[in-house]
Amino acid sequence: MSKDKTNLTECEQLVMKVIWESDEELTLPDIVKGVNERFQRAWKPQTVSTFLARLVRKNFLTSYRSGRTFFYQPIVSEKDYGDKMIKRCVEFWGNNNAGDLLCALHDKRKLRDDEIAKIKELINELN
Repeated sequence: MSKDKTNLTECEQLVMKVIWESDEELTLPDIVKGVNERFQRAWKPQTVSTFLARLVRKNFLTSYRSGRTFFYQPIVSEKDYGDKMIKRCVEFWGNNNAGDLLCALHDKRKLRDDEIAKIKELINELN
């Protein structure tokens, strides 16, 4: 069975999140520092390097070398990946019904007043 090159593991998502949130190209030390600080990890460079290699193979990242340093750039945008994941979530967990997914979300974690207001605003825009 071949692995789906469009899905990311949780660890790969953490690495991508650090890369997506940067305004500049990052190096391995930048990414290690970012993941460890932002997500309270204690990953070593070799661990992050493994994830980066996988992300390059999956065509989520591109890298280039300048001197002895590799720089990483996203190929897939955070928005494109997020949109795909949300669509899959609606299809799978919401039985292809966004309303069912929203109800399930509310059952698991009560929505805050500001979230409810935003949903009402969206519904009004749809009418």
